Parts: sequence; C-alpha cells; structure tokens
Amino acid sequence: MSRTGAEIRASTVTVSETKAKLVQDRISLAERHFGQLCDDVASYTRKCARLRDKGDQIAKDLVDYTEAETLNPSMVRSLSEFASNISTVQDYRQAQVTRLEAKVLTPLANYGLKCKHAKNDIKEGMKVQDLEVSQRKKLDRLRQKSPADRAQLTMAETELQKASVKASAMTKNLEQLIDKFEEEKLKDLKKILTDFVNIEMVYHAKALEVYTECFQNIRSFDVEEDIEEFRAKMQPSNSANRMNMVRSSSYTSLESASEQQATSSIRRQHSAPNSQNATPIKSTTNNASNSPLRATADSRNGVDDEESEEEDEDDDDDDDDEDDDDDDDEYTETETARTETARSTARTDKPAGQSEKTVIRPPSSLIKKVSK
Repeated sequence: MSRTGAEIRASTVTVSETKAKLVQDRISLAERHFGQLCDDVASYTRKCARLRDKGDQIAKDLVDYTEAETLNPSMVRSLSEFASNISTVQDYRQAQVTRLEAKVLTPLANYGLKCKHAKNDIKEGMKVQDLEVSQRKKLDRLRQKSPADRAQLTMAETELQKASVKASAMTKNLEQLIDKFEEEKLKDLKKILTDFVNIEMVYHAKALEVYTECFQNIRSFDVEEDIEEFRAKMQPSNSANRMNMVRSSSYTSLESASEQQATSSIRRQHSAPNSQNATPIKSTTNNASNSPLRATADSRNGVDDEESEEEDEDDDDDDDDEDDDDDDDEYTETETARTETARSTARTDKPAGQSEKTVIRPPSSLIKKVSK
C-alpha cells in the first residue's frame, strides 16, 4: 500500500525531530562529561604546581642545612648535589604544569564554548522545522474549511513549500553539524589524552634520570668519614680543657706560694727592727760610765751608718725586683753588725743618763716590697 504525500512529509518531520533530539542529547552528553574532565585536569594541574612548590621548599631546606653544617664534609657534599638534583626535578615539573595547561586544560575548557554554539545551531534548525509544521497545519485547516477556495489553498501550499525547502536545508546542515561535532570531539579527545600521556611520560623519564643521580648522591654519603671528622673535632677540645685545668691549678699553686713567701718576708722585716731597738736600751741602762772613746765610736758608727745607708740606697735603686732576696740578706747582716757595735759601745762608755736610741732605717727596696 502506497503512502500519500502528506504522510511522507509527516514522517519526514518526525524523523527530523528525532534527529534533532538525538543531536541535542549528544551535545549535552559531551558538554557534561568534558566539563567534568576539565575540572579534574585543572585540579590535577594545581596539585602538580603545589607539589612543585613543596619540592622547591625541600631543596631550599637542604641548602640551608648544608650552609649551616660545619662538620660532616661528606654529608655536606652529598646533600648539596642532592638538593641541586631535586631542584632540577622541580624544573621539569614546572614544564609539566605549563604543558598540561596549554595542551590539555585549555582544549577541554574550550569545549564548553563549542557545545554552546552547537546548541544554538540546533535551536535555529528546530525553529525552521516548527515553521514547516505550522504551515502544514494551516494548509490542512484551509482544505477542511474551504476546499473550493483555490487562491487560499495555492498560497498556503506555496508557503508550505518554502518552509519545507528551508527545513530540508536546515536538516542537512544539522546533519553536517552533528557529524562534524562528533568527529572533532573524537579527534580532540584522542589528541588531548595523547598529549596528556606524552607530557607525563616526558616528565617521568627526565625525573627518573635525575632521581637516579639523587640515588648516587646518597650512595656517596660516607658515614665513616664524617664520624672520624667529628671525633677529630671532639678530641682537641677535651685535651684543651685538660690543659686549661692543669694550667689553672699551677697558677693557683704559684700564687699561693708567692703569697706565703711575701707574708713570711714581711713578718721577718717587722720583727727585726723591734729586737734591734730593744737591745741597746737595756745595755745603756746598765752602764753608767762616760768616756771620750764612746764619742769617737759613736761618730765613727754614725759616719759608717750614713755611708752604708747611701750605698744601700744606690744599690737598691739600680737593682731589679729579682734581687730582693739578696737585699734582705745584706740588710740582716748589716743590722747584726750594727747591733753588735751598739752593744759594745753601750757596754763601755755610754752613761745611763745620756742614752740615745739608735734609729735603724730599712733599705728602700724592702720598703717598696712591703708597700706593694
């Protein structure tokens, strides 16, 4: 059974509407999944950039550690090279991030605009098809109401024919559009994923080479050398501490000995004049006779005392501090002689009423020493 023209046109419209709906569904599907994939790649790229920043921070911390480390030369060399290689890996990661943004993320983001344009084209095609359907309905109403009005029927048929031509052209355009969209979608998806894999492979290949060098840097880390260096640095410090302790104890013993010697010398100097002053007084009180021999002896003793004092003062001004002990001995001998002379003089000639005290002056070197 053959179909009429109206039935054929109606079936054509139905097929066109089905195609348009199919095209809309395909575009919506691509838009939704490409948008989700774009969000995932953007998150992946951001995390790669964040990982790059953390790697740079690791390299910086290692460099700071090597600059602050004074011992362990082997560790310093190994960590310096290791930090340099880690920084190189982050440079490769930066290139990875840049390529992902240019070759993967940007094409996926552009698909949102492509899907939007495709949807607008589908809407225009659907409007043309709707116009054809409305013209066909108008012609059918005229045929039912006024089948004898040929002018109105002819005009309606003409408008329907124009709408049908436009709808047919738009249908062909839509078919070409959806075909092109599907082809570009498949090719772009293939290229995007291929670029993604190539970028990852290039990065990981370069990173594997550099990480191999990092492994060699760690293998060259000589622990025994660093331990020996540390022990060598520790031993001189211990011996130096022991030497300082010995030196301080020796200084303390020398100072105590010097203080004891100075104290005994001062005591001896203070005790000598007291005994010399007391002895002549007792001898003068016991002897009451007075003679010219005593005056002569006193004058001789006075002259001798002045000469010996002048000589002692001259000698003391010329001598250094190292001859203090010799001066003490001379002083003791001189005072002993003076004491004996004074005793003999007082025993023979000095009367009891005219006793004179003998003034004994210590040498200037001893006075200086006592003042110190």
